[in-house]
Amino acid sequence: MSEDVMETIAASSEQQADFEEQTKLSATSSGDAAQSSTTNSYEEVVKQLAKLKPFEYDRVRKEKAKELKVQRATLDADVKAARQESNQEDLPFTNIEPYSESIDPAQLLDDITDTIQRFIVMDKYQAQLAALWVSACWFLDVIHAAPIALINAPEKACGKSQLLTVLGLLAPRTAQASGISPSVLFRMIEAYQPTLFIDEIETVLKDNDDLRGLINAGHTRDSAYVWRSVAKGDDFEPKRFKVWGMKAICGINAIKLAETVTSRSIIFELRRKKKDEPVQRLREAEPDLFSTLSAKLARIGEEYSQQVRDARPTLPEALSDRDQDNFEPLLAIAGVAGGHWPETSRKGALKLSGAVLSVQSTANELLASIKEVFEKKKIDKTSTADLIKVLCENEERAWATFNRGQPLTPRQLARLLKGYNIASKDLRFGDKTGIKGFESEQFTDTFLRYLTPPSKNTHLSATTLQTNNHEPHSVAANNNVADSTNNAKLSATQNTAPDKVCSVVAAKEPILGVAEKEHTKPSHLRI
Repeated sequence: MSEDVMETIAASSEQQADFEEQTKLSATSSGDAAQSSTTNSYEEVVKQLAKLKPFEYDRVRKEKAKELKVQRATLDADVKAARQESNQEDLPFTNIEPYSESIDPAQLLDDITDTIQRFIVMDKYQAQLAALWVSACWFLDVIHAAPIALINAPEKACGKSQLLTVLGLLAPRTAQASGISPSVLFRMIEAYQPTLFIDEIETVLKDNDDLRGLINAGHTRDSAYVWRSVAKGDDFEPKRFKVWGMKAICGINAIKLAETVTSRSIIFELRRKKKDEPVQRLREAEPDLFSTLSAKLARIGEEYSQQVRDARPTLPEALSDRDQDNFEPLLAIAGVAGGHWPETSRKGALKLSGAVLSVQSTANELLASIKEVFEKKKIDKTSTADLIKVLCENEERAWATFNRGQPLTPRQLARLLKGYNIASKDLRFGDKTGIKGFESEQFTDTFLRYLTPPSKNTHLSATTLQTNNHEPHSVAANNNVADSTNNAKLSATQNTAPDKVCSVVAAKEPILGVAEKEHTKPSHLRI
C-alpha cells in the first residue's frame, strides 16, 4: 500500500475518533442538562408546596410525590425544610410549623391548662383562661379585640415572670419588649405583628406615656393605629402605624396601673406558693413539650379560623361592656372547642372579672365608699364634715390618709365628685341651715351608671334611707335612726311637732332599689 494511501487512512481514523469523542461529550452534556432541569423542577415544586397551608398540602402530597417519583416521607422532609428556610429569610424569629395532624381543640386546651399548672401556682379557672388567652394569639387575624394579659402579684417570688415565660413559649412570634423604645416598638409591630411580652411593667411604664398610649391603642382592631412624624427628605410628614396585636405584661402591684391599661386587661392574680404546693421548674420540662403544644396551636389557628371569625358567643350580662370586649375572643374560641369549655369559660370570666372590677379609679372608689355610707347608715342626707368623718373610719379604704397621710379634705372630696357633676349644697339639719352637704338622690343616677349593680340577694335593707332632722352628725351615730324613737334618752332624733307633719316615708322613692314596699312611718323620719 502506498505511503499516500496510508496517510489518508490514518487521517480518516483520527477524524472518526474525534467525531466519536465529540458525540460522547455531547451526549454527556445533554444528560447533565436534563438532570439539572429535573432537579430545578423538583426544587421549584417543593417551594410552591411549602407555601401551602398544612391541610392544603395534605390534599396534594400523595399525588405530587407520585408525580415527582419520590417517597412521601422524602417530599415531606423537603417541604418542611423549605418552609423553615422561608421563615428565616424575612423574620427576626422563627415561625412555628403547624402540627402535621388534625387536633381536637378541647383536648388541646385541657393539655395547655395542665401544663400551666405544672409550672405555676394558680387556680384552675385562671389557668384555663390563660390557655384561652394564648390560644387567641393564634387567631389574631379573625378576632376584634386583643385583651392584654396582665399578670399581677403582691410581691416577688409569686411566679409572674415564669407565667410570662410559659405563655411566651406557646405564643406566635414572641417578642420581649422590655427595654425597646416606643419608636422601635411600633415599627416592629407593624412589620412583624409579634406577640409582645413585657416584664416589670410598673417600671417600664413609669413616666412613659408614649408606651402606655401604644399599649392602649392596640386593644381593638378598629383603633389599633398611632400617628408619628417620620423623616422625608429634608422635611417630616405624618405617618400612621398599625399597632394591632396581643400583649402580656406583668409586675408587682401592676393592678394599680393606669385604669386605661387595666380596663383593657384580663387580670391574672398570682400568689406565692406554699411548701405543700410543688411546681416544676421550666428546665425540667420535656425538650419538645412547648414546641409540640405551639405547633398544635398553629394547626387549630389555621383549621378553625373561620369558625372563630363567625362565632357569636353568649356574653354574661354581669360583665361590663369593656369586660365583654376583653372576654369575647376567649369565649368564641371556647365555643368552637366545645365540650365543657363554653360553660367553663363563662364561669371563669365572671370570676376573673372580679379582679378587673376591683381596679377602680380614685373617684370611682370614692363613689363606692359613699354608697356604703348611705346604705349602711340608712340616711337620705348628710353634711360634708360628717360624711368625711365616716369615710375615714373605714380602715380598708385610703380616706384617712388620703391627704399626704392626713384625712380627706372637703376640697379634695369636691374635686373628686366634680367629674360626676355632683356638688355639695346648702342643707338644713333641724334648726340649723346653710350647712354644706349632700342628698342621696344626688348620687342615684351616678351609682347606677358607674358602680356594679348589687346582686339579687344583696338587699342591704328593707328600710328607706333616712336622716336625722335635727342633728348634722347623724351619719356618724351608732344608733339606728329608725329605732331611735323608742327611747328618747338614747335617740339623736327629736320628734317634730304634729302640726308639721306633711308627708310619709312611703311616698319617697327608695334609692338604688334596696327598699321594698314599706309600712307608713312617722314623718319626722323623713327629710
